[in-house]
Amino acid sequence: MARARTSQAGRPGEDRRDLLLAGAGLALAAATVPASAREASVPLVPPRTEFVYEAVVEIAPTVPLGERRIVPITGGTFEGPNIRGTVLPGGADRQLIRKDGVRRLDALYEMQAEDGAIITVRNQVLIAPGDGAPDYRFSSLDITAPEGPHAWLNRLVFVGTLHSLRPAREAVLIRVFKVV
Repeated sequence: MARARTSQAGRPGEDRRDLLLAGAGLALAAATVPASAREASVPLVPPRTEFVYEAVVEIAPTVPLGERRIVPITGGTFEGPNIRGTVLPGGADRQLIRKDGVRRLDALYEMQAEDGAIITVRNQVLIAPGDGAPDYRFSSLDITAPEGPHAWLNRLVFVGTLHSLRPAREAVLIRVFKVV
């Protein structure tokens, strides 16, 4: 009759070969765990945002161009805890209206801070129909400022929201946040 093998600890089936197979199984299991889970020393910290400014951007009537359109920017104001000034006329918001109802906006304009510094803003917005819920309206902004008191704007990532103020006013409300 065959006798069950026992290890030194006296448990059946635990010989050297079984231990090697078990070790290989553990190594294979560890390889299938995502690297992020194995790197426990790097905590998962989601980004936060902090308010930078709110702008009321005045607009002229939309110029339709088929699936595209242009909305001229005619002026406005902006203000936040560390910056304020006016939105200069002459910019424009170029829009693409997709067949699925999604709108992609690409606005380029300048703002003048109270101290006279000219700041260039490129605001790219995605507006998706909410299908019974509020529309999805978020943007990423590229802000360029001259060296000096507003140079901090050149070193941050910005996100924003967009809300129409029509029909009460021919303007949009843009809120800008820095990612921290």
